[in-house]
Amino acid sequence: MELEKIRNLTDDELTSQQTKSAEQLFRLRFQKSLGNNEGIKKLRVLKLDIARIQTVARERTISADKAASPKAVAAAPAASTRTARKKAKKD
Repeated sequence: MELEKIRNLTDDELTSQQTKSAEQLFRLRFQKSLGNNEGIKKLRVLKLDIARIQTVARERTISADKAASPKAVAAAPAASTRTARKKAKKD
C-alpha cells in the first residue's frame, strides 16, 4: 500500500488495516514454515506496510499531543545573583 493511501485513512481504518496485514503476515509465515515458498516477496511488502501504518499512527499521536499541550514560552534567563553579591560585599 502506498504511503499517500495510508495517510488518507482514518484512525479506525488504520487499525483495521494493520490487523489485516498482520494476519496475512502470520499466514504467510505459517505457509513458509510448512514448505510452501509461494508469496515470499509478499512477506517483505506486508512488513513494510505494517511499518508504514505504525509510523503514520505514531505521527498522528505526536501531532495530537503537541496540539493538546501548548508550547512553553522561552523566557530570558534569570539574572545572576553572584555579581549582585560581589557588589554588595565591596560596599
